[in-house]
Amino acid sequence: MRGWLPLTLGLLAVVIGAVWTVQGLGYVSGSVMTDQPVWAVLGPVVALAGLVLLWLGLRSRRRR
Repeated sequence: MRGWLPLTLGLLAVVIGAVWTVQGLGYVSGSVMTDQPVWAVLGPVVALAGLVLLWLGLRSRRRR
């Protein structure tokens, strides 16, 4: 059961980071985040943190 939490949070962070990025770049409309440069910067940062969490979760699952 070890590693599931980082994997889940990592996947969630990657998806949220991707959505924030495309909203910040203006590809998804209908939000206050549309065409806001701050979200185009924060999105990849969150996605990168999610990738790190995914890596840590996979690494902890392989150690068994």
